[in-house]
Amino acid sequence: MATTRLMPLHTGKGRDVCTAISDIIDYAENPEKTDYGRLITGYECDSRTADAEFLFSKRQYAALTGRTRGADDVIAYHLRQSFVPGEITPEEANRIGCELTRRFTNGNHAFVVCTHIDKHHIHNHIIWDSTSLDCTRKFRNFWGSTRAVRRLNDTLCIENGLSIVETPKRHGKSYNKWLGDQAKPSNREILRVAIDASLAQKPADFDALLKLLRKAGYEVKPGKISSLRGKNQKRFIRLDTLGSGYGETELRAVLSGEKAQKPRKEIIRSVSEKQVNLLVDIQAKLRAGKGVGYERWAKVFNLKQMAQTVNYLTEHSLLEYDALASKTTSATARYNELSTQIKVAEKRLAEIAVLKTQIVNYAKTRDTYVAYRKAGYSKKFLSEHESDILLHKAAKKSFDELGVKKFPTVKSLQAEYAAILAEKKAAYADYRKVRDEMKDLLTVKANVDRLLGTDRCQEEKEKEHGQR
Repeated sequence: MATTRLMPLHTGKGRDVCTAISDIIDYAENPEKTDYGRLITGYECDSRTADAEFLFSKRQYAALTGRTRGADDVIAYHLRQSFVPGEITPEEANRIGCELTRRFTNGNHAFVVCTHIDKHHIHNHIIWDSTSLDCTRKFRNFWGSTRAVRRLNDTLCIENGLSIVETPKRHGKSYNKWLGDQAKPSNREILRVAIDASLAQKPADFDALLKLLRKAGYEVKPGKISSLRGKNQKRFIRLDTLGSGYGETELRAVLSGEKAQKPRKEIIRSVSEKQVNLLVDIQAKLRAGKGVGYERWAKVFNLKQMAQTVNYLTEHSLLEYDALASKTTSATARYNELSTQIKVAEKRLAEIAVLKTQIVNYAKTRDTYVAYRKAGYSKKFLSEHESDILLHKAAKKSFDELGVKKFPTVKSLQAEYAAILAEKKAAYADYRKVRDEMKDLLTVKANVDRLLGTDRCQEEKEKEHGQR
């Protein structure tokens, strides 16, 4: 489940365009937040020189169109995309951020996607140039753009098996508060869902509705205003505190057919199967200072996890240890193979993106650099054409780093990029399945190894005691 926020960027007071662009890109590309640059992806630009390339495009736009804007000009757009913890990997978040921006801008604007992993939730900072790639027009923030981004984001979440917010509020809560609400629904929310489920069974009247709620595990306290209490609740909840549509008068109106009930379905979440967790090392935790209460909880937890472990072994016909070890090894090997394949593809895609951009930059700035050379590398000429010359040098440096001696055509690079991207997408589907299978197998095997190790220690102690 991902949330988005779109923010137009202006120069602000006391800054020029170059400084404003550099400031936001430097923040987004912070190496400590992006795994030292590993989680940064540039589209139609080199992320290392994106600020200079954005500035160059704006100068080209002014030269081609003759249009100039004042301090209110939007120099770039900043899109923040946040994900629920544990639902996505940093690499997948970066990929989805790239796909979201490419689709929203129709691939007509250069952008940089920086995935931050310094918080408990993974989030993307996406900066795209307001000037188009051909430098003839600018992206205009239209009425309803925030909603359009959100809808496109929801589409991508569904395509990638992530949950979405079905009916978002116009003025939502902060991300942290929203996240806390979703992590554990309140007792009132659970009760509202139970009432909706009981109403779906078409009870004849209000008493029949209360009877269905009793069957669902709720204790009913009659009175002027009826109250209910679930199994895990300490206090009764009055119906008039459940919000619009759940008061006794409103419920009676629904039962009599005077009004229709609209069930509360705010969030669609992907239902995950029960996973097996690693056993807790109780003795180690006690030595670390945990108390008797923790020990009681850990014993119950371990019993539940062993039950889940046995269920997994039975369902997957892995009751022999050698079969479990063999399948774990093969799943790990397959995961490593797919992981390597995807990393190689990502590396080549990044190289192609950089190469394609630098070929265009090299061609655009070649005449300027030739003139700079003829001017004897004049400092005055350099100050007047600094951005063009920097781009040209950056392009030459990239060619040297990639070992390019003969320039390929942009068309051939685009064809290669499309082919590798299709292979990578196909590999990702298998990668996710194999990754989940490997995690389950490693956890189950670790639990079995621990249990067998404990049993062997007990056998050795019994033998020593018998010999005495």
